Amino acid sequence: MPLELFLDLYSPPCRAIYIFARKNGIPFEFRPVELGRAEHLKPEFLKVNPLGKVPALRDGDFLLAESVAILLYLSRKYQTAPCWYPPELQARARVDEYLAWQHTAIQLPATNVYLCKSLLPHFSGQPVDTVRLDQLLGRLKPALQHMDQEVLVARPFLATEQVSLADLMAFTELMQPTAVGCDIFRDWPRLAAWRARVEAALGPELVQEAHKRVLQPRDPRDAQRDPQLAQELVHRVQERLG
Repeated sequence: MPLELFLDLYSPPCRAIYIFARKNGIPFEFRPVELGRAEHLKPEFLKVNPLGKVPALRDGDFLLAESVAILLYLSRKYQTAPCWYPPELQARARVDEYLAWQHTAIQLPATNVYLCKSLLPHFSGQPVDTVRLDQLLGRLKPALQHMDQEVLVARPFLATEQVSLADLMAFTELMQPTAVGCDIFRDWPRLAAWRARVEAALGPELVQEAHKRVLQPRDPRDAQRDPQLAQELVHRVQERLG
């Protein structure tokens, strides 16, 4: 059986895996899982990932969750170009360093900005809470400052002199708030130049394809199809945002 990737392209880690597989010519079956319709909680998906999260991978009888683990699995199995996960010890350690740091420093606050600006208003029907949004953007600022004023002063990419898995993950994460009108690159010139370099390295057409859904306005009818589900999603988001 072909490799299967269970993804929702609204999710930054899912987009990173999609881009990586497409960029490296890895053959796979795309299995869409819509988080906004709670498909990740359905029994058939829970057989793939009992944690009820995307992304997930099925390779024959082998099941794997967690975006970083999946990226590393794909890079090793398909022996992708060494720039993605360098063989040299210290260069690889720099990639590992970012991949360990990004979960709480970038992914969590960037996703929370997206949830506050887009998902919560969409499903609740209420306007954006601008006070909360400013607070959430403030939580992302230290990481942006670190990347712009320290990391990218020393090198053109986050880990090495070439694009790597670190840049791929960071790019998709930072595009999440950007896609809904929070231009987080505006005040950070090195970060903005890095974004352009990463997009060029990945290929603008592939980037556009992977981000097509998140860049489009959500269909307002989605929130009306299942009011109970919409209410549950609102509760979950509000609980997460605190």
